[in-house]
Amino acid sequence: MHYLEKNTTIHDIARALKITSGTVSRALNDYSRISLETRRLVKEKAIELNYQRNKIASSLRSGKSNTIGVMIPSAQMNFFGSVVHGIEMEAASKGYNILLYQTEETTLLEKKAIEAFLGARVDGILASIAKETTDYNHFKELSKHSKHIPLVLFDRTFADFKVPAVVIDDYKGAYLATEHLIHRGYSKIAHVSGPQQLLNFHSRLLGYQDALKANNIAFDKKLIFAGDLSIQCGIDSVDYFLGLSSKPDAVFAAEDFTALGIIKKLKERNINIPGDFGIIGFANEIFGEHISPSLSTVDQQTVEMGKQSVSLLIEMIQDGNKKNIEEYENIILNPIMINRESTALQQNFTLNKNFNPGIFQSQQKTIDSLMNDS
Repeated sequence: MHYLEKNTTIHDIARALKITSGTVSRALNDYSRISLETRRLVKEKAIELNYQRNKIASSLRSGKSNTIGVMIPSAQMNFFGSVVHGIEMEAASKGYNILLYQTEETTLLEKKAIEAFLGARVDGILASIAKETTDYNHFKELSKHSKHIPLVLFDRTFADFKVPAVVIDDYKGAYLATEHLIHRGYSKIAHVSGPQQLLNFHSRLLGYQDALKANNIAFDKKLIFAGDLSIQCGIDSVDYFLGLSSKPDAVFAAEDFTALGIIKKLKERNINIPGDFGIIGFANEIFGEHISPSLSTVDQQTVEMGKQSVSLLIEMIQDGNKKNIEEYENIILNPIMINRESTALQQNFTLNKNFNPGIFQSQQKTIDSLMNDS
């Protein structure tokens, strides 16, 4: 007959060493008042007896699980996978595990994610908002929870939601992307936008508009196609743009999947890229360099975004609600232009003499105020 082996407890270690259970517990937790020799003996005996610490019980006692909940809108986008890679690396280096939840761009699954995180007793939450979400009441409820779970947003945020965030400088990235098309020789540039309730896509629209203005190109509302961040959206936008009496010769897409749909549809209609039509995206998805023509885009420093998000959240966790939310500054990363074949109308790209980098600092103050003011 076989019997289940009894799990080793701290009491077994204490009996074996003829010391108290309290001393064993403190030695395993490296209390400074326990001598180094005693700590060494206890840890060696724990290994000998195959002692496995009960992490659930330990978290209940300490009130900490050393686990971070991470909410992403979609696992299909390499962008979010890359951010999660940065999150995992930084979290592991600081002794934290992550619990990942995909919301599939829906508010319903965002709410379920929060329930799952609370049930798992996470110490804090990192979240990027679903494109379907138009309010943030379910996130606000976190501040009312008995444990007051710290929250940090990354990439996608609301303008009037006072929560620390780690984002790319979306305004600057959009400005550079639009100016890049202008200096490649395109003169009638359209834009496929993203959900405007999300600050990052609103900032990209502002950057596009201001780049046109700075280069003496009139803004035309007809050249804006309201998108939903999908390949199909890109396909539909081409039918719209080519149906205009005054057609664009280039487009800045709010993200790369939309740009992919644009390229697909233009090729079906035998329109030469980049000779007759230039395209630039945003996000630097992995497929961009492998399609034909390869896609010019804006890199968002995804791994760094993940690392910075974890560092900010852990700072909040360790502060233990002693600081007000307003005391934590948003972290804004610089975008990086990626020049590829889809905008290669001219060989050399140089900013025009009217380019004023100070506009980014000025505009960023406006965006910061949107992020920090209710």
